[in-house]
Amino acid sequence: MIEKKDDASSKNTAGQSETAGLTKLGAHAPYSFDGPEGAMLEAFPNRYPDRDYVISFEHPEFTSLCPMTGQPDFGTIRVQYVPGERCVESKSFKLYMGAFRNHGSFMESLTNKIADDLAALLGPRRMTVEGLFNVRGGTRISIRVEYLAPELDEERKKALLRLW
Repeated sequence: MIEKKDDASSKNTAGQSETAGLTKLGAHAPYSFDGPEGAMLEAFPNRYPDRDYVISFEHPEFTSLCPMTGQPDFGTIRVQYVPGERCVESKSFKLYMGAFRNHGSFMESLTNKIADDLAALLGPRRMTVEGLFNVRGGTRISIRVEYLAPELDEERKKALLRLW
């Protein structure tokens, strides 16, 4: 049974505003098209840290460059995660994704970088990052990175694996 919380307040359980510390939401944010850094990502407090639930992001307009040829790679980045104490703020995620546009990196490296940056920011219980790249040179490439919080016991890890 789901316990209903009072949504009339925009305060989290510690009494802080959900938007405290966010700098990109609701403000003009400069775009960077080469230089994806984890510091571009922002997070807000998870109002339901005791509940396991899945958050999904799909960025179907992902673009980066092949580091050898400079040719563009197009694809979709899909992120699913069970939050711990923090959730990623969506505008910062969009700006971060855009920062790969002129960035040269192999598909495998950038998919792992996205997973590393999100894991460092969020400390999720579970996360999957998929890079689903368009056909190029007759080959479709997809990369899937799985993350499980190392501090979880085996029973909890099994329960999280059943969420998707």
